[in-house]
Amino acid sequence: MERLDGGSAVPAPFRDGIVALGNFDGFHQGHQAVVGRAIARARAEGRPALVATFDPHPMRFFRPDAPWFRLTTMDQRARLLEAAGVDAMYVFRFDAAFAAAAPDAFVSDWLAGRLGAAGVVTGEDFTFGRNRGGDVRLLAELGRAHGFAAETVAPVAQDGVAVSSTRIRDALRAGDCETAARLLTRPFTIEGVVEHGDKRGRAIGYPTANLALGRYVRPRFGVYAVRGRLADGRLLGGAANLGIRPTFQPPKELLEPYFFNFSGDLYGQEVAVELVSFLRPEAKFDSLDALVAQMARDCEEARARLAPDGR
Repeated sequence: MERLDGGSAVPAPFRDGIVALGNFDGFHQGHQAVVGRAIARARAEGRPALVATFDPHPMRFFRPDAPWFRLTTMDQRARLLEAAGVDAMYVFRFDAAFAAAAPDAFVSDWLAGRLGAAGVVTGEDFTFGRNRGGDVRLLAELGRAHGFAAETVAPVAQDGVAVSSTRIRDALRAGDCETAARLLTRPFTIEGVVEHGDKRGRAIGYPTANLALGRYVRPRFGVYAVRGRLADGRLLGGAANLGIRPTFQPPKELLEPYFFNFSGDLYGQEVAVELVSFLRPEAKFDSLDALVAQMARDCEEARARLAPDGR
């Protein structure tokens, strides 16, 4: 899959394509339905299938001080789209000029001009242009004027409620990994480069791989059963603390997975950590002995949650 910069026009091999248009943060079931429809239509018409998305997320642009909310990095999103069968991902640079574009200018200059779209697929709630002045009805009308057909895909529901990124974030903030995974169709995963820490885990027999939480949504702070995928493809079960480590000072937000049956040096390596199940809230311990005893219980419970093979 080609990753295209939104500062320039789409290259000739990807013009006249069918474009799935949206944020697609998390690439959950609803997003998969929109992208799947674009791919199916592209294949039926013998055209390339593209996804056009935004960076930064519009909410981050308009509310820069908002709490972190991202479910996927752009690299994660690109891999998920490639696995789905997308031919190219076009990333709009969401800056002041882009935000100020009127709806008709967005369609004429960006969709018809730079992307050369032959068709556009969105969710039913998609809005665009200055002050979110355009909706799917206007997109269809403007699309006809510029020679492309726009269509919408209905929301996907689970348990009678539409699947949405907001619903997934709420589940993660409640520590409900299982619901988040069901809506995402995979466990929520934090990726990062393993950092050097203060080596306290190593000193008490539980060496951890420390990852910054970066711009990801903050799940409920606590201890989780996790699976870690290493750079070499190995998949390891483990237990992880996610939070500020209240027993130690100073507080610092970290994801600290301890991987079972692993020994080696992960510093500087990229690791992906899947949050499988929430075990307990963060707690402050009066002594290291009490902490170590609780960690042993956490690991035992994590192995049970990761059964049958502990991974």
